[in-house]
Amino acid sequence: MDPTAIQAAGPLGLGGPEVLLICAVAILLFGGRKVGELGKGLGEGIRNFKHALKSDEEEKKDEKVEEKK
Repeated sequence: MDPTAIQAAGPLGLGGPEVLLICAVAILLFGGRKVGELGKGLGEGIRNFKHALKSDEEEKKDEKVEEKK
């Protein structure tokens, strides 16, 4: 298999039609409201995770600055 073909397919080897099909099935199974709530919760979780990583990096930088003094 050509390595560039994998890269063009996107993450996990899924293309546009496959992602649309998965979304359509999720909406049919759970309903629009539940899928929206799930997406909102997932987005908030990712945002909180990024915030925690950033604050942890800032704490490490502050510790290094204090050690140099």
